[in-house]
Amino acid sequence: MQEIVPELQNLGATLVALTPQLQSHSKTLVEKHGLSFDLLSDPGNAYAEQLGIRYVMAPEPRAVFEGFGIDMAGHNGDDSWSLPMPARLVVDQTGVVRAADIDPDYTRRPEPQKTLDDLRAL
Repeated sequence: MQEIVPELQNLGATLVALTPQLQSHSKTLVEKHGLSFDLLSDPGNAYAEQLGIRYVMAPEPRAVFEGFGIDMAGHNGDDSWSLPMPARLVVDQTGVVRAADIDPDYTRRPEPQKTLDDLRAL
């Protein structure tokens, strides 16, 4: 998404990402990838829960994460093993969602161009 930030700005849009990660971990991510958009913290996936896109990781994938030494509790600040489904929302200036791409399979995400196309369709 970083690559389309200038075009989003030219269209008068703002890109914001939400993550359950603690701000200290998000800061590292922003610096590592040179992100120029806001990465906001959603502690405990509270907002993701309100949107209906929060899920608790099943035991099998959790074991894989633990096997790789991934400290989900340390990164997210809780031990719920919950994550948000990957989602992109295009929200107009009045707060109405005009386009949504949500898929429980984290490997299937729309191309950034889809976001631009959805925004231009407003």
